[in-house]
Amino acid sequence: MKVLLIVPAYNEEENILKVRNIIENYNEKSEQKLDYIIINDGSSDNTLKLCEDNHFPVISLPVNLGLAGGFQTGMKYAYRTGYDCAVQFDADGQHLPEYVKTLIKEIENGSDIVIGSRFVTKKKPFTMRMLGSFMISTVIKLTTGRKIKDPTSGMRAFSKTVLKECAEKVNYGPEPDTMAYFIKQGKKVEEVQVEMTERVAGESYLNFSRSIMYMLRMMISLIFIQSFRD
Repeated sequence: MKVLLIVPAYNEEENILKVRNIIENYNEKSEQKLDYIIINDGSSDNTLKLCEDNHFPVISLPVNLGLAGGFQTGMKYAYRTGYDCAVQFDADGQHLPEYVKTLIKEIENGSDIVIGSRFVTKKKPFTMRMLGSFMISTVIKLTTGRKIKDPTSGMRAFSKTVLKECAEKVNYGPEPDTMAYFIKQGKKVEEVQVEMTERVAGESYLNFSRSIMYMLRMMISLIFIQSFRD
């Protein structure tokens, strides 16, 4: 199976070299090599320069389109260049490539989307940080009948069928509401246990106020908008 890691990056100059080295170090030890493409999402720092100076495979967007825009750019590239599976892989160093094979195995077994979850075999901590995740999980359960334990995980694998759909339509972002939509459409969505590290440099886009707005947007979308999507 031909697999591509899609690595959206916005102002990740402190992390992008580390992430690339993590992938390459994995490839040196693994029988299955992982291709990757960095999507520079209109970064205002040196992310693009570092990619170009080090000859990393990169697509650079002229303006910041946000995670959805970067994700769809990567999905279009993966589909048009003949990949069988795409894996969303964060540029902040939190995702570990050794778990990609676990996601791919589930795709090979017939799943359409596989979520790299922190909480399949481990209990989700009840903290303010996880409050939004709890609420989103609850609403997904109420609206789809499926329990997704880690709906905000950014590590996901997509089959060729879903890859094609995301590449050809404009309203598919890598968010919990899209996962809920696919469940309603009959797609097989599974979770597998993974471990993630903490961001070691830079700042997450989701500060406290943005996290609140993100949670509210997801709740509104899950409850009201998803029922009217085509």
